[in-house]
Amino acid sequence: MTELTFWRTEVWHPLTVHFPIALLLFGTLAKLVALFLSSSSSSFYKKMGSVLLYFGCLGAWISIYTGDMADGIVSRKICDPTVLKDHEIAAYNLAYLFSAATLIDLAVLLNFLKVKLKLISALVVLLMVIGSGFLVYAGHLGAEVVYNQAGGVVIPSSDCAGF
Repeated sequence: MTELTFWRTEVWHPLTVHFPIALLLFGTLAKLVALFLSSSSSSFYKKMGSVLLYFGCLGAWISIYTGDMADGIVSRKICDPTVLKDHEIAAYNLAYLFSAATLIDLAVLLNFLKVKLKLISALVVLLMVIGSGFLVYAGHLGAEVVYNQAGGVVIPSSDCAGF
């Protein structure tokens, strides 16, 4: 009988990926709301969006690291490895976009950029919205790997009929 253990390498990825998803999506929403409020009432949403962005970006890179660890194990089990590769590419794209937004946001916070703050804030939000699009797509592909490609739940036939 195979011993089932919770601490398998491929389990670390789903444990680390869900917090960054929530943090980055709520951070994007907070920054979007701040764009449309007056400057006096938008301060809270800007700060909240920035904090969520910073922690979410860090979490995204941790998730990429754990995803790379799980890749070697999961890629041997699945029927269509292109889904896993597309998931990885989307994850890197979103991590780079949110990292760029984080760096620009930190540059504004630390007064390194001496330009119009409204324009820079809009650029940060634009990067975050595009990153959120990649985040949703990467999440969809991750669910495809887990639920349809034998990455966790469904185990297809040995000949991968239907893929």
